Amino acid sequence: MKDCYKILGVPHNASLSEIKHAYREKAKLYHPDSLGDDAKRDEFNELNQAYRVLSDARQRQIFNDSFFTKFHSKKGSEESFDYRKWLMERNDDESWAKLIVVDLMRGREDDAVKEFIEIQSSRHAFSFKHWFTREDFMDYGYILSEELVIRGQYYDAFLLLEQVILMEYSYEYFRLFFPEVMSFTLSILRHNIEGVISDELALDVYERALELKFSKNDDAFFLSKMAVIYHRMGDHKTAELIEQMHL
Repeated sequence: MKDCYKILGVPHNASLSEIKHAYREKAKLYHPDSLGDDAKRDEFNELNQAYRVLSDARQRQIFNDSFFTKFHSKKGSEESFDYRKWLMERNDDESWAKLIVVDLMRGREDDAVKEFIEIQSSRHAFSFKHWFTREDFMDYGYILSEELVIRGQYYDAFLLLEQVILMEYSYEYFRLFFPEVMSFTLSILRHNIEGVISDELALDVYERALELKFSKNDDAFFLSKMAVIYHRMGDHKTAELIEQMHL
């Protein structure tokens, strides 16, 4: 039995978010379709198997019990410096952004979401993506959007996904995973916007969605939802204009 953690390159106490991040990074390196190299197929299959084990709570526990039993009580040396505590004692935007990522990737997803919502509402000029490389932001942004959706923060999740999608269009990064990004975003747009968030925010989301290169049917859906909202708000003239746009 091979060490699934070693295959993915994550520590044994890695959070699910950290496991997802590592899998995406390595899958881009080993995917045979991406490289045109069948010799990488075994490594890719091994990577997939390791991910399936560690991303499922029950399978991961079974693996841990069988593979690491004799090492269970062994602890590695830890640095005395508490990076998270140091970040929490600071109040600048960079420290906030890095604290969010530290918590997101180390099993403190509730804290990461709380911190993100707090900084977004208290500092309107705050930019999460400003403090990371483009690739890191796209990965962290996608993972954070998943956690936001789980907690019902659909508007903030969409805004992060919008940035990820536009970055992908400007320069390919997710490649094999991009259909997953688009599908996730579309699911939010179809099921978690109209009637869930305020009408004003919903209109903002649907207008932005029209620029994200979804299908014509999807765009028609966004326009129909916008018309419904404008009618509800009493702006029948705008609603009728929008209805004519997708006839």
